[in-house]
Amino acid sequence: MIRKKTGVFLLLACLLSIGAQAQRVTSMRINEVLVVNEDNFVDDYGKRNAWIELYNTSAGSVDIRGCFLTDDKNNPKKYPIPKGDVLTKIKPRQHVIFWIDGQPSRGTFHVNFVFDPDRENYIALYDADGKTLVDEITIPRTKGKDISYGRIVDGEERWSFLEKVTPSTNNLTLDTNEKIDNFKLNDSLGVGMTLTAMAVVFCGLILLYLIFKSIGNLSVTLSKRRAQKTEGTVGEDVVSGEVLAAIGTALFELDEDVHDIENTVLTIQKVKRHYSPWNSKIYGLREIPGK
Repeated sequence: MIRKKTGVFLLLACLLSIGAQAQRVTSMRINEVLVVNEDNFVDDYGKRNAWIELYNTSAGSVDIRGCFLTDDKNNPKKYPIPKGDVLTKIKPRQHVIFWIDGQPSRGTFHVNFVFDPDRENYIALYDADGKTLVDEITIPRTKGKDISYGRIVDGEERWSFLEKVTPSTNNLTLDTNEKIDNFKLNDSLGVGMTLTAMAVVFCGLILLYLIFKSIGNLSVTLSKRRAQKTEGTVGEDVVSGEVLAAIGTALFELDEDVHDIENTVLTIQKVKRHYSPWNSKIYGLREIPGK
């Protein structure tokens, strides 16, 4: 019993530790960076500035308040992310944008430094202790306007220049559906899709018929068993009416000594009553009163 309780305790401890680890700031990743923003996403002031996108790779929400963003390896605490903003809590598999505009007075998501489009730029995210490096990336010199540098797949290691800029959404998006394309190529008239759909419907109907039939047979069987159990005939041979009639005839034809003759005598005798109860006037009314 003690070993069992110890095992359960250790399992719960492991699950709690895994959950806590999943919700740590170390689950955050720098996901995409746009240095030259000329005709792209605008901020809450209607301005187009450089931005970086952070991505939560964990299965739990992560609060990045108190953490640090910097473009200087020698100054990891350059921009402290303010506390008290509910938007710093990033939901699982979601993104958040920080504007690299050098105007922190505009709000939580506006940092105090800017990028230089004519050279490489460095960006890093540090934990709230200012020492633990969560993620960093050196952005190559931009190849043009409105071309971002990001992970090919959100949260994964491979980086590339992205002509299709995707702020606050997945870097890899699918514009086509492989199954639909295959149907268009191999079944342009839709005959195969129609036959497949009809086959699925009929198979479903047949399956439902078999299920309901089986349920009905089972219900009837159970009802019969319950009825036999109630009559006390479960597990016994049921005697037919012909057998009962033969047994009765045989008993009747046996010797008279077998029968109780006395109980077959019917006696009918009139009983006369010569008196009348004190509360009955029947006999008194039938006689002529004496004078």
